[in-house]
Amino acid sequence: MRIASTLAFALMAVCIKAIGTKVPLGEIVFFRSAVALIPLVAFLWWQGAWPDGLNTNRPLGYFWRCLAGVGAMFTAFATIRILPLAEANMLSYLAPVILALLAWWVLGEKLTQRRIAAVTLGLSGAAVFCVPAFVGVFPSSTIFGIAFGIASAILTAIALIFVRRLTNAGERAGTVAFWFAVSCTVAGLITWPFGWVWPDFDILVLLIGAGLLGGVAQILMTMSFGHADAAALAPFEYLSIFWAVILGFLVFAEIPTWSFVFAVPLILTGAIVARPKRGSLSKTR
Repeated sequence: MRIASTLAFALMAVCIKAIGTKVPLGEIVFFRSAVALIPLVAFLWWQGAWPDGLNTNRPLGYFWRCLAGVGAMFTAFATIRILPLAEANMLSYLAPVILALLAWWVLGEKLTQRRIAAVTLGLSGAAVFCVPAFVGVFPSSTIFGIAFGIASAILTAIALIFVRRLTNAGERAGTVAFWFAVSCTVAGLITWPFGWVWPDFDILVLLIGAGLLGGVAQILMTMSFGHADAAALAPFEYLSIFWAVILGFLVFAEIPTWSFVFAVPLILTGAIVARPKRGSLSKTR
């Protein structure tokens, strides 16, 4: 289930990249989130958590989690549009590194030698990846893609801080996922007056596919933790880099750059080192 979820997320990214600029970003966010509600609601009903399980006494925590998460989704999809799949995926692994810093700053968690090493490795990898931009090798559009990718990682880390607070307070992962999908649906719909387009059949299939794949991936990831410990499943999360490289090459003829090759080991090692030992955050992403 965990492996299948990483593949489903990768295929979702393929759908988003294939749409490109033919559809406004807000419209993509809307379809991705609204369609994902279908399998999410079915899953919650199957678990017996619909609709009573959606109640919460912590609306403010959900508000901040959803606000950061919406920003992360917009910037992540912008990154996928601009950068090759593998590079966009790699930048997302800066989130655990940034989270290690935020957990120390916001939650007062101890900044151990392990976390310092994780931050050093992750930021070093990001610097290596950005070297071509500093020397003018990357076009300006790619520089924007890198900026969106880093912004997405920061916003994801902020969202995970609130996810940690909510789950530590007893909130269900399914409830957190549901309200996040609802907030992204609303945020995407708000952009409708700014130039949505009527998609043709092929684009509509990609939009619906992105939503279904995203929802199914979320469910598979959640269900996988009912069959194995989070720590045992954590290594499989990094298969997403493999899927991104393979699918990027097969579908879009993308070949990783030298900066990607050198940056991946540093960023992934930093992400692995930065992970909480019990892998609790993976349940709620």
